[in-house]
Amino acid sequence: MGLKGFVGFITGSLSLQADALHSVTDSANNILGLAASHFSSPIPDRRHPYGHQKYEGVAALGIAAFLAIACFEIIQGAVEKIWHGGDPVKISGGQLWILLIVLGINIFVAFYERKIGKEVDSPILIADAYHTMSDIWVTIMVLLGLIGIWQGEQFNLPQLQWLDVIFAFPVAILVFYSGWEVVKSNLPWLVDEMAIAPEKIHEIVMKVPGVINCHDIASRGIVGRQVFLEMHLIVDAKDVENSHKITEKVEEALEQKFAPIRIIIHVEPPNYESSNISFSSDNSNKTNSEL
Repeated sequence: MGLKGFVGFITGSLSLQADALHSVTDSANNILGLAASHFSSPIPDRRHPYGHQKYEGVAALGIAAFLAIACFEIIQGAVEKIWHGGDPVKISGGQLWILLIVLGINIFVAFYERKIGKEVDSPILIADAYHTMSDIWVTIMVLLGLIGIWQGEQFNLPQLQWLDVIFAFPVAILVFYSGWEVVKSNLPWLVDEMAIAPEKIHEIVMKVPGVINCHDIASRGIVGRQVFLEMHLIVDAKDVENSHKITEKVEEALEQKFAPIRIIIHVEPPNYESSNISFSSDNSNKTNSEL
């Protein structure tokens, strides 16, 4: 990222500057992951009884905002260059070799990360390896454009300078899309969107012996990161001890499927009936006492 940004600045290449910004998403995601593993702990404390993992989502929004502003600046610079002209891109063979080294580093990182991801069975590492691969293709596209500009300098073809502006637009759009992906992956966590379909939870819970029915199922969080789940459970038991045993079996079944997960269960007697598996527009205005 640093090498791309440095060469892009000294050559005045908008497409290379945009490519450096695209690398920011990959670098920022890795840094964010390291920081999140240290600071965004799911372990609750007095001030944060639901853990600290939303800090990661807030940081991700900051990264997305930075990318959106940077993307706007790149597109604005490209438009101004089209309308008013500007300094031509000056690139040397040595600078092209630096970019080829960068490309080699990216290729090594992508394949190494995918190899380790498969060895430790980490979907996060594997997904990040594919993201790095997309960065490789962008770098190849920008590099081809800069090689064309370099050839234009050698053969006195100034028209090839337009390659930089032409490639700046798709790369800037790709940067914006990367920022949107960061927002989209964290937005469900920040707005408490449903984490697990209530019908899926109902299906699992109903297979536990002693369960008559469950309803008013609510979940939030992100599966694989942290899920909070609550429900009303109707059990075939008349004493607290047996009811507790049934709820423990329900929790065990859900933890096997969706861990890490924190579950709150409100136990109800066998004669209680409810057809509301979860919440909808029909019961969204009910008070807690009515539920």
